[in-house]
Amino acid sequence: MASSLTCAGVVWAFLSFLCAAASCVGFFMPYWLLGSQLEKSVSFGTFRRCSYPVRDESRQMTVMVEQCGRYASFQAIPSAEWRICTVVTGLGCGLLLLVALTALMGCCVSELISRTVGRVAGGIQFLGGKCTCGERMGM
Repeated sequence: MASSLTCAGVVWAFLSFLCAAASCVGFFMPYWLLGSQLEKSVSFGTFRRCSYPVRDESRQMTVMVEQCGRYASFQAIPSAEWRICTVVTGLGCGLLLLVALTALMGCCVSELISRTVGRVAGGIQFLGGKCTCGERMGM
C-alpha cells in the first residue's frame, strides 16, 4: 500500500477524521442547550429537539411531548440565528469530512496529496473548524 503522506501526515489524517466525526455527531445530537420547562427536562440542537411544548387544543392547555425529533421544516427552526447556525455548522461539518476523507485516501494512494494540496486542505479544515466550533471556542 503506497502512501503520499509522511508519518506526520498519517497522524494528521487520522486525527482529522476523528475530529470531523466528533463534529458531525455533535451537530446531529440535540443536546446543545439543556434545561427544564413545565417541570420536564428539555434539550435543543440546531435542528433537533427533545421534550418540547405543544398546544393541545382539545384540552386548551400546553403539554410536553417527551420525544426527540427534527423540526417539521427549515422555517420551523425557532429563529433566523438558529437557521443560520444550522447552515453554517452543516457546511463546516461537510468541509471537515471532505478533507478528512481525502487525507485518509492519501494514506492508501500514492501521489494523491502534494504539499500544495496539503496546505489547501489545511486551510479548508481551518475554515470548517471555524464554522463548527468558532463561537463555542470564543474565536
